[in-house]
Amino acid sequence: MIYPKIPLAQSIIEICLAKGITNIIISPGSRNAPLTIGFVNNPAFKCYSIADERCAAFFGLGMAQQTAHPVALVCTSGSALLNYYPAFAEAFYSQIPLLVISADRPQSKIDIGDGQTIRQENVFENHSLYNANLHEDVSAENDLKINEAINTAISQKGPVHINAPFEEPLYETVSELSVKVKIFASANFTQTISIDDVSEFATIWNNAIKKMILVGVNEPNAVNEKVIEAFAKDESIVVLTETTSNLHHDTFINNIDTIITPFTNEDFENFRPEILVTFGGMVVSKRIKAFLRKYKPKHHWHIDSWRAYDTFGALTHHFEVNPNVFFETFLPLTNAIESNYFNQLDAVKALRKLKSEIYLDKIPFSDFKVFESVIQGLPINSHLQISNSSAIRYAQLIDIHPTIEVYCNRGTSGIDGSTSTAIGAAVANTKPTIFITGDIGFLYDSNALWNSYIPKNFKIILINNGGGGIFRILPGHEETPVFNTFFETSHCLTAEHLAKMYGLEYTIASDEASLESGLATMYAQNDTPCILEVFTPTLQNDSILLQFFKELV
Repeated sequence: MIYPKIPLAQSIIEICLAKGITNIIISPGSRNAPLTIGFVNNPAFKCYSIADERCAAFFGLGMAQQTAHPVALVCTSGSALLNYYPAFAEAFYSQIPLLVISADRPQSKIDIGDGQTIRQENVFENHSLYNANLHEDVSAENDLKINEAINTAISQKGPVHINAPFEEPLYETVSELSVKVKIFASANFTQTISIDDVSEFATIWNNAIKKMILVGVNEPNAVNEKVIEAFAKDESIVVLTETTSNLHHDTFINNIDTIITPFTNEDFENFRPEILVTFGGMVVSKRIKAFLRKYKPKHHWHIDSWRAYDTFGALTHHFEVNPNVFFETFLPLTNAIESNYFNQLDAVKALRKLKSEIYLDKIPFSDFKVFESVIQGLPINSHLQISNSSAIRYAQLIDIHPTIEVYCNRGTSGIDGSTSTAIGAAVANTKPTIFITGDIGFLYDSNALWNSYIPKNFKIILINNGGGGIFRILPGHEETPVFNTFFETSHCLTAEHLAKMYGLEYTIASDEASLESGLATMYAQNDTPCILEVFTPTLQNDSILLQFFKELV
């Protein structure tokens, strides 16, 4: 076995191995050479080389999203580390375990004019769950910090940072370890909640005739079937889910904006819940957030092991426990109550469904029509990644098959790393992966294709409407050079040459017939990753979408 000669590098590597951190994303560099040598020469680690640090970080984020276990990112000193920040912030807000290990110069070399040096210690402080600023020499203190960083990432589900200073020479190796590391186990705790903890809330619940459960970003199969059925049977409960909630039942509302956008003030007042219960991550729908901020519930309870955001300015209690654990204790204390809350909304749901079908049948080829075809034509049991901005919002309007797992970077809602995340997730997930993206997000993250790890069955559906289409449906849109240049980012670029450069199969579609045949061809082959680029009319998409909401009544 080959080891780096520098003891500190040995310590980091050995503790990672002991903690089961075996997926290592390395961006080539010199100062991180001791770490690279150690990770790459140990067959226990699976190492990936991705040159662009921003892409590398999102690739690692996608892997960690799927494995629910920390993935290590390893980079050289200087600005390389800063390129991790978008993915680091996403990991923080999406509660995804991520381990950043940055090589640094010794502190004596910082701020004296030495090359490739910045102030790396605590650089992620605002979003890091733990910062391990190591000393050059091996020590029990360093071992403790490394252990604590990894333990925190695992137990609290988020990003941590280990900063390791290395002095030259960097490339020397040895055949024997010179360190004996100390391993500190993370504190074991079992999440529990007692009847006494929830009894007063059960009393409130049993007296309320309007209860709303709103589920944000959620892992597939995360909620027990018994809990789902209990929600579905209670006529005083309305359950609102999103595409990213991965929670399905025939009685649930899964197209929130379709339901509530046409509401009058009177409708909103009737829809106002007495109790709002939330769990899961971020909520996509701006309309439901606006509604709950204006028509606040009397009680808002959030259920999450670690965090509770007061998204609606109405939070009254945070249950620091897993939702299944909470409901297993809470539901036996609840009683059925006579209510028409569910039935009223269910009638609205049926009407909206009919109106939606009528509208979608008559509209021309457009973003909306493409999303209907693409979402409804997804292979069952597939893994879907969606980019941000317009893509995730259109997806919210279309029913999706319950066997399809859906993911989107909704922690910070940025477009910057969606493709990289999707590829990392595809590498870690054995299911066939489809990635739906818009043109701006795809072009912004085009370096995501610059690696040799893209699975052969990875498929990109790129919807190209010639710019940032979401800005056309926001207030303030005017057809002016300023708008087109600085907001929409109008362009005439395609993915054709990128596909050729990176060896991806490339097909285009520009109408319903070519889209149908393009999708069929794409799904029929799994020998080469591919891009299906769908061109839609820039100037019609916004009016078609806005008219949809007007015709729902």
